[in-house]
Amino acid sequence: MKLIRLVVVLSICFAFVPAQAKVYKIATISPDGLSWMKKLRESTREIEQKTAGRVKFKIYPGGVQGDDQTVLRKMRIGQLHGGALAAGSLTKFYPDLQIYNLPLEFRDYEEVDYVRQNLDDRIIQGLADKGLITFGLTETGFAYILSSTPVRSVNDLRKLKAWIPDNDPIALRLVRSFGVSPIPLHLANVLTALQTGLINAVAIPPIVAIALQWHTQVKYITDMPLVYIYSMLVMDRKAYERMDAGDQIIVREILGKTFAEIDRDNRRSNVAAYQALLSQGLEEVSPTDENRREWLSMAEISVKELIRIGGITTETYSILMTHLNTIRQQSGQTGQ
Repeated sequence: MKLIRLVVVLSICFAFVPAQAKVYKIATISPDGLSWMKKLRESTREIEQKTAGRVKFKIYPGGVQGDDQTVLRKMRIGQLHGGALAAGSLTKFYPDLQIYNLPLEFRDYEEVDYVRQNLDDRIIQGLADKGLITFGLTETGFAYILSSTPVRSVNDLRKLKAWIPDNDPIALRLVRSFGVSPIPLHLANVLTALQTGLINAVAIPPIVAIALQWHTQVKYITDMPLVYIYSMLVMDRKAYERMDAGDQIIVREILGKTFAEIDRDNRRSNVAAYQALLSQGLEEVSPTDENRREWLSMAEISVKELIRIGGITTETYSILMTHLNTIRQQSGQTGQ
């Protein structure tokens, strides 16, 4: 009887011992202090509280764990469990996620919103099938050409020393299809390159240009949304599945809500940032209708080439165009 009572007492005691906390390490090149980073930290504290400390996150901001490709390598060997990454860095897992990054496919944010309502889930599932869990796509915004000399035509662009992110072969191929010989650089080296004249043009969303102070080294912004850029927080699926099922639900709900808020915040911030660039002295350059037709023609050629080499599938591109044609018919803006 004494032995039985001892077993019962020990069972009760162990029942009240909390499960060992799992600490998930997440890295990003984004500097600490940005509004979205604050929201991320708030959400991870909420997760820790609602899981009674069973799930904790440690955030490594500012590129201290390396660039996006380095973060992915560290995820593969288990040194990190996730990262907040630019979508372009994930193409080797699911190439079709760059369907939103095709040049000049979107005319405005109304088209973006309609397409994303219908295509985001396809991208999220495509990554999940390759072992990466994400909690929603986060808009970085339309990238505009910021340059030291005016850019109206494709020929103007070809005269520039333009930057593209290093370790991004698809971006390299797309830019070269416009007849441009770009200069690949790590994000941390771009400001110095602008200051020294190594490069004199970047294509970046306004909020990023201001956050990184790149706008202080250029004079013009071309009024044409060149490329839509987005990012996402991804976790290694094996690491994510080490959480209890109930904790997975909590993490998914909280992070999903957080990144939906960040997605909306970035839209508002980009619109305001574009106006801020103009108020700080950048001159807006507007291509003529003839210039725009030339840009669109070159963009069409680059997309066809990307499909030809298998950079994106014909199926996903057809879905994109179906949705774009639908929203354009609804708004009475058919044709290019």
